[in-house]
Amino acid sequence: MSTGPAGRVPRPGPNVAAAGVGAGAGDWLAALRVYLQPRMLSMLLLGFSAGLPFYLVFQTLSAWLRQAHVERSTIGMLAWVGTMYSLKFLWAPIVDRVHLPLLTRVLGRRRSWMLLAQFGIATCLVNLSLCDPMVSVMRMALWALFLAFCAATQDIAIDAWRIESAAVTQQGAMAAAYQLGYRGALITASAGAFVVADHFGWRATYTTMAALVSIGVLTTLLAAEPTAAPRATVDTREQRVADWLALRAHWPESLQHAGVWFVGAVVCPLIDFFSRYGPLLAVITLLFMGSYRLTEFTMGSMANPFYIDRGFTLTQIAAVVKLYGLAMSLVGVVIAGFVIARLGLLRSLVIGSVMIMLSNVGFSLLARAAAPTLLELGLVNAFDNLAQAMHGTALIAFLSSLTSVRYTATQYALFSSLYALPGKILEGLSGFVVNAVGYSWFFIYTASLSVPALLLLLLLHRRGLFTAARARA
Repeated sequence: MSTGPAGRVPRPGPNVAAAGVGAGAGDWLAALRVYLQPRMLSMLLLGFSAGLPFYLVFQTLSAWLRQAHVERSTIGMLAWVGTMYSLKFLWAPIVDRVHLPLLTRVLGRRRSWMLLAQFGIATCLVNLSLCDPMVSVMRMALWALFLAFCAATQDIAIDAWRIESAAVTQQGAMAAAYQLGYRGALITASAGAFVVADHFGWRATYTTMAALVSIGVLTTLLAAEPTAAPRATVDTREQRVADWLALRAHWPESLQHAGVWFVGAVVCPLIDFFSRYGPLLAVITLLFMGSYRLTEFTMGSMANPFYIDRGFTLTQIAAVVKLYGLAMSLVGVVIAGFVIARLGLLRSLVIGSVMIMLSNVGFSLLARAAAPTLLELGLVNAFDNLAQAMHGTALIAFLSSLTSVRYTATQYALFSSLYALPGKILEGLSGFVVNAVGYSWFFIYTASLSVPALLLLLLLHRRGLFTAARARA
């Protein structure tokens, strides 16, 4: 174990301290001025581009399937297409290092991959609009799977662009701008999608969403490509492997190059993380990542079936749950940015977990009501969206703080994959849990899933992770 005598971390790495990890992170006015910078506007619109496909492959799609009388267990299992988001670290090294013909030369490394992924997203949405769930759920699942793959690829490039485009002292603000755009996209892909579906049908909905991908395309074309962080010509670990392979004259040259690339792009980012924090602290940190958003992900696919099963119409869901509720999340993101700046990451992460647990208890109470009103639905969803905004923004700032600029795309993709994978696995089983215990106990179950993360967060605090971060800030 690589911790010091007082539980402090001796090797916190270059980016441990994200924006605002200390309480003295500047006054409120200085924090607000950060959002006026051009890169923040680009981040806002790229956040919209990242958030647009998310509900279209999860919650909005689940409402379409439930209206077509698809079984809840099937809807829950379809959430497993979201494992593409969790497995994106597998191809993140390609996005991080492979240059696309012509596109990379014109747009740069990050924006070229964004543009390619955006065209893939638009193609998938158009094809989903042509599907009929009553005829072939499998066809919809395949296009949803490819949509999740393209969206995850875009996320890899956008996350790398975000981390490389601003100093570590501005990563909290960048995370908040990203979340604002992301939440705006969630409103569009849920409330907007539901209204269009109620009046013109689901095919028109997904065609409209495909057209909105153009916002991301235009932003990608107009945004500035970040300047790549300076790297050593060859990392010492990569150099050792290159020297070792050079002694294997019987190996084909292409295999030698492939070996060096794989070690540099995949193995070295992992070694870098473990070497900076030590094996024990690194493992605890990874376990925390994997458990922090279990509640939010596990209940995700059952939210819209719950509203529909309780008798609410698509227009009511759009107005109360999606439009009003998600609008509250925009307020929550702004609040989260200030809270992170003033209270630091540790307290922000704790507040986010407690809020998300309370919001699920609220859903449980709503499920017990004999005839829930729109007002009750709106209040529960307003608090839930505030909680999700705090929850998500704090985690993004935390993950960004752990990422080394030398392996931006690969490390952040690994972190974001780990925090999503366990939740997506449980989400796929959520329909079976609802069928077995009902909605009320299901939401109590999802609330309890945040307890392990709080315990691991306490352990990280005692191991000195946040003390070291505050010192570097």
